[in-house]
Amino acid sequence: MQSILTIYLGIIGLVLGSFYNVVGLRVPMKKSVVRPRSHCMKCNNILTAIELIPVFSYLMQGGKCRNCKAPISPIYPLVELLTGILFAFSPFIVGWNINLLICYVLISLLVIITVSDLAYMIIPDKILIIFASIFLLLQFTISERAWLDVLLGVIIGFGLLFFIAFISKGGMGGGDVKLFALLGFVLGVKLVLLAFFFAVLSGALFGMLFLLLGVVKKRQPVPFGPFIAFGTLTSYFFGEKIVHWYFGVLM
Repeated sequence: MQSILTIYLGIIGLVLGSFYNVVGLRVPMKKSVVRPRSHCMKCNNILTAIELIPVFSYLMQGGKCRNCKAPISPIYPLVELLTGILFAFSPFIVGWNINLLICYVLISLLVIITVSDLAYMIIPDKILIIFASIFLLLQFTISERAWLDVLLGVIIGFGLLFFIAFISKGGMGGGDVKLFALLGFVLGVKLVLLAFFFAVLSGALFGMLFLLLGVVKKRQPVPFGPFIAFGTLTSYFFGEKIVHWYFGVLM
Protein backbone atom coordinates (compact mmCIF):
# COMPACT_ATOMS: atom_id res chain seq x y z
CA MET A 1 0.00 0.00 0.00
CA GLN A 2 2.81 2.38 0.90
CA SER A 3 4.58 1.65 -2.39
CA ILE A 4 1.42 2.50 -4.33
CA LEU A 5 1.03 5.72 -2.38
CA THR A 6 4.68 6.63 -3.06
CA ILE A 7 4.17 6.11 -6.80
CA TYR A 8 0.96 8.13 -6.65
CA LEU A 9 2.72 11.03 -4.89
CA GLY A 10 5.54 10.85 -7.43
CA ILE A 11 3.06 11.17 -10.30
CA ILE A 12 1.41 14.15 -8.57
CA GLY A 13 4.87 15.70 -8.23
CA LEU A 14 5.61 15.17 -11.93
CA VAL A 15 2.34 16.86 -12.94
CA LEU A 16 2.81 19.73 -10.50
CA GLY A 17 6.41 20.13 -11.64
CA SER A 18 5.12 20.70 -15.17
CA PHE A 19 2.72 23.34 -13.84
CA TYR A 20 5.45 24.96 -11.75
CA ASN A 21 7.52 25.35 -14.92
CA VAL A 22 4.66 27.38 -16.38
CA VAL A 23 4.24 29.47 -13.22
CA GLY A 24 7.97 30.17 -12.91
CA LEU A 25 8.23 31.24 -16.55
CA ARG A 26 5.01 33.27 -16.90
CA VAL A 27 4.45 35.06 -13.58
CA PRO A 28 7.69 37.11 -13.76
CA MET A 29 6.56 38.31 -17.20
CA LYS A 30 3.11 39.19 -15.79
CA LYS A 31 1.42 36.59 -18.01
CA SER A 32 -1.51 34.33 -17.19
CA VAL A 33 -0.66 30.79 -16.16
CA VAL A 34 -3.83 29.57 -17.89
CA ARG A 35 -3.84 31.38 -21.24
CA PRO A 36 -2.48 30.96 -23.81
CA ARG A 37 -2.25 27.18 -23.75
CA SER A 38 1.17 25.58 -23.58
CA HIS A 39 2.96 26.00 -26.89
CA CYS A 40 6.37 25.74 -28.52
CA MET A 41 8.36 28.88 -27.81
CA LYS A 42 9.89 28.71 -31.29
CA CYS A 43 6.99 27.96 -33.68
CA ASN A 44 4.05 28.74 -31.32
CA ASN A 45 2.45 25.38 -32.12
CA ILE A 46 -0.12 24.46 -29.45
CA LEU A 47 1.03 21.33 -27.61
CA THR A 48 -1.21 18.28 -27.67
CA ALA A 49 -1.89 16.00 -24.71
CA ILE A 50 0.77 13.53 -25.87
CA GLU A 51 3.33 16.36 -25.83
CA LEU A 52 2.48 17.38 -22.27
CA ILE A 53 3.26 14.16 -20.42
CA PRO A 54 5.89 15.14 -17.82
CA VAL A 55 9.41 13.89 -18.60
CA PHE A 56 8.21 11.14 -21.00
CA SER A 57 7.15 13.54 -23.76
CA TYR A 58 10.63 15.08 -23.70
CA LEU A 59 12.25 11.66 -23.96
CA MET A 60 9.89 10.37 -26.67
CA GLN A 61 10.48 13.49 -28.78
CA GLY A 62 14.23 13.36 -28.34
CA GLY A 63 14.23 16.73 -26.61
CA LYS A 64 12.79 18.48 -29.67
CA CYS A 65 9.48 20.04 -30.72
CA ARG A 66 7.40 17.58 -32.75
CA ASN A 67 6.42 20.34 -35.15
CA CYS A 68 9.51 22.44 -35.86
CA LYS A 69 12.22 20.20 -34.32
CA ALA A 70 13.56 23.09 -32.25
CA PRO A 71 15.46 21.89 -29.16
CA ILE A 72 13.55 21.97 -25.86
CA SER A 73 15.42 23.10 -22.78
CA PRO A 74 16.31 20.15 -20.51
CA ILE A 75 15.34 22.36 -17.58
CA TYR A 76 11.67 21.42 -18.17
CA PRO A 77 11.98 17.64 -17.64
CA LEU A 78 14.59 18.08 -14.90
CA VAL A 79 12.23 20.29 -12.90
CA GLU A 80 9.38 17.81 -13.42
CA LEU A 81 11.55 14.84 -12.42
CA LEU A 82 13.01 16.59 -9.38
CA THR A 83 9.56 17.63 -8.15
CA GLY A 84 8.29 14.08 -8.62
CA ILE A 85 11.22 12.63 -6.65
CA LEU A 86 10.82 15.15 -3.84
CA PHE A 87 7.08 14.50 -3.55
CA ALA A 88 7.60 10.74 -3.56
CA PHE A 89 10.35 10.52 -0.97
CA SER A 90 9.54 13.42 1.38
CA PRO A 91 7.22 11.27 3.52
CA PHE A 92 10.11 8.92 4.32
CA ILE A 93 12.09 11.87 5.71
CA VAL A 94 9.39 14.10 7.19
CA GLY A 95 6.99 11.31 8.11
CA TRP A 96 3.45 10.43 7.08
CA ASN A 97 1.85 13.21 9.11
CA ILE A 98 0.24 16.63 8.79
CA ASN A 99 3.66 18.34 8.57
CA LEU A 100 4.03 16.75 5.15
CA LEU A 101 1.64 19.41 3.85
CA ILE A 102 4.04 22.16 4.97
CA CYS A 103 6.87 20.27 3.29
CA TYR A 104 5.01 20.06 -0.02
CA VAL A 105 4.16 23.76 0.04
CA LEU A 106 7.82 24.56 0.73
CA ILE A 107 8.96 22.33 -2.14
CA SER A 108 6.46 24.01 -4.45
CA LEU A 109 7.76 27.47 -3.55
CA LEU A 110 11.39 26.47 -4.06
CA VAL A 111 10.75 24.79 -7.41
CA ILE A 112 8.90 27.84 -8.77
CA ILE A 113 11.51 30.36 -7.65
CA THR A 114 14.28 28.14 -9.04
CA VAL A 115 12.65 28.12 -12.48
CA SER A 116 12.05 31.88 -12.33
CA ASP A 117 15.55 32.70 -11.15
CA LEU A 118 17.20 30.46 -13.74
CA ALA A 119 15.14 31.98 -16.55
CA TYR A 120 15.15 35.67 -15.61
CA MET A 121 17.18 36.07 -12.39
CA ILE A 122 13.93 37.28 -10.80
CA ILE A 123 12.06 36.05 -7.72
CA PRO A 124 8.61 37.60 -8.18
CA ASP A 125 6.96 39.38 -5.23
CA LYS A 126 3.62 37.92 -6.33
CA ILE A 127 4.88 34.38 -5.74
CA LEU A 128 6.31 35.30 -2.34
CA ILE A 129 3.08 37.00 -1.25
CA ILE A 130 0.93 34.01 -2.26
CA PHE A 131 3.14 31.54 -0.42
CA ALA A 132 3.51 33.84 2.59
CA SER A 133 -0.27 33.79 2.91
CA ILE A 134 -0.34 29.99 2.71
CA PHE A 135 2.41 29.56 5.30
CA LEU A 136 0.72 32.06 7.62
CA LEU A 137 -2.48 30.00 7.43
CA LEU A 138 -0.54 26.78 8.09
CA GLN A 139 1.22 28.38 11.05
CA PHE A 140 -2.14 29.27 12.60
CA THR A 141 -3.63 25.83 11.95
CA ILE A 142 -1.22 22.89 11.85
CA SER A 143 2.37 24.07 12.44
CA GLU A 144 3.99 23.10 15.75
CA ARG A 145 6.72 25.72 15.51
CA ALA A 146 6.71 28.32 18.30
CA TRP A 147 5.75 31.84 17.27
CA LEU A 148 8.88 33.33 18.88
CA ASP A 149 11.08 31.04 16.78
CA VAL A 150 9.06 31.94 13.68
CA LEU A 151 9.28 35.70 14.19
CA LEU A 152 12.97 35.60 15.06
CA GLY A 153 13.53 33.48 11.96
CA VAL A 154 11.93 36.21 9.83
CA ILE A 155 14.09 38.91 11.41
CA ILE A 156 17.32 36.94 11.06
CA GLY A 157 16.54 35.64 7.58
CA PHE A 158 15.73 39.13 6.31
CA GLY A 159 18.45 40.91 8.28
CA LEU A 160 21.24 38.57 7.24
CA LEU A 161 20.51 38.83 3.52
CA PHE A 162 19.76 42.55 3.72
CA PHE A 163 23.14 43.15 5.37
CA ILE A 164 24.91 41.18 2.62
CA ALA A 165 22.97 43.06 -0.08
CA PHE A 166 23.92 46.36 1.56
CA ILE A 167 27.65 45.71 1.92
CA SER A 168 27.89 44.09 -1.52
CA LYS A 169 26.05 47.05 -3.10
CA GLY A 170 23.60 44.97 -5.08
CA GLY A 171 25.50 41.68 -5.09
CA MET A 172 22.43 40.11 -3.49
CA GLY A 173 19.05 40.72 -5.11
CA GLY A 174 16.01 42.08 -3.30
CA GLY A 175 14.09 38.92 -4.17
CA ASP A 176 16.67 36.81 -2.34
CA VAL A 177 16.32 39.03 0.74
CA LYS A 178 12.52 38.75 0.81
CA LEU A 179 12.68 35.03 0.10
CA PHE A 180 14.94 34.43 3.09
CA ALA A 181 12.57 36.39 5.31
CA LEU A 182 9.82 33.99 4.24
CA LEU A 183 12.08 30.98 4.72
CA GLY A 184 12.89 32.24 8.22
CA PHE A 185 9.16 32.16 8.92
CA VAL A 186 8.98 28.53 7.81
CA LEU A 187 12.25 27.23 9.24
CA GLY A 188 12.82 29.26 12.39
CA VAL A 189 16.14 30.65 13.61
CA LYS A 190 18.31 27.55 13.77
CA LEU A 191 17.32 26.03 10.44
CA VAL A 192 17.31 29.30 8.45
CA LEU A 193 20.92 29.92 9.52
CA LEU A 194 21.81 26.39 8.44
CA ALA A 195 19.95 26.92 5.15
CA PHE A 196 22.00 30.06 4.53
CA PHE A 197 25.23 28.17 5.26
CA PHE A 198 24.41 25.39 2.78
CA ALA A 199 23.19 27.87 0.16
CA VAL A 200 26.42 29.89 0.33
CA LEU A 201 28.61 26.78 0.44
CA SER A 202 26.94 25.14 -2.57
CA GLY A 203 26.90 28.46 -4.45
CA ALA A 204 30.61 28.99 -3.85
CA LEU A 205 31.55 25.43 -4.85
CA PHE A 206 29.47 25.43 -8.02
CA GLY A 207 30.60 28.97 -8.81
CA MET A 208 34.23 27.90 -8.77
CA LEU A 209 33.39 24.80 -10.81
CA PHE A 210 31.54 26.87 -13.41
CA LEU A 211 34.50 29.25 -13.66
CA LEU A 212 36.94 26.38 -14.14
CA LEU A 213 34.74 24.82 -16.82
CA GLY A 214 34.21 28.16 -18.55
CA VAL A 215 30.43 28.00 -18.09
CA VAL A 216 30.42 31.51 -16.60
CA LYS A 217 32.85 34.38 -16.75
CA LYS A 218 34.41 36.20 -13.85
CA ARG A 219 31.96 38.69 -12.24
CA GLN A 220 29.10 37.30 -14.32
CA PRO A 221 25.90 37.23 -12.21
CA VAL A 222 24.73 33.74 -11.29
CA PRO A 223 21.19 32.98 -10.04
CA PHE A 224 21.30 32.32 -6.30
CA GLY A 225 17.77 30.91 -6.14
CA PRO A 226 18.72 27.29 -6.97
CA PHE A 227 21.34 27.30 -4.22
CA ILE A 228 18.86 28.77 -1.76
CA ALA A 229 16.50 25.94 -2.70
CA PHE A 230 19.22 23.33 -2.16
CA GLY A 231 20.31 24.85 1.16
CA THR A 232 16.73 25.14 2.39
CA LEU A 233 15.75 21.58 1.57
CA THR A 234 18.97 20.22 3.07
CA SER A 235 18.29 22.17 6.25
CA TYR A 236 14.60 21.26 6.35
CA PHE A 237 15.16 17.54 5.80
CA PHE A 238 18.37 16.97 7.75
CA GLY A 239 18.97 20.14 9.78
CA GLU A 240 17.97 18.80 13.20
CA LYS A 241 20.19 15.74 12.78
CA ILE A 242 23.10 17.88 11.57
CA VAL A 243 22.77 20.24 14.54
CA HIS A 244 22.59 17.35 17.02
CA TRP A 245 25.62 15.72 15.39
CA TYR A 246 27.59 18.98 15.43
CA PHE A 247 26.96 19.74 19.09
CA GLY A 248 27.54 16.09 19.93
CA VAL A 249 31.02 16.35 18.40
CA LEU A 250 31.72 19.58 20.30
CA MET A 251 30.61 18.04 23.59
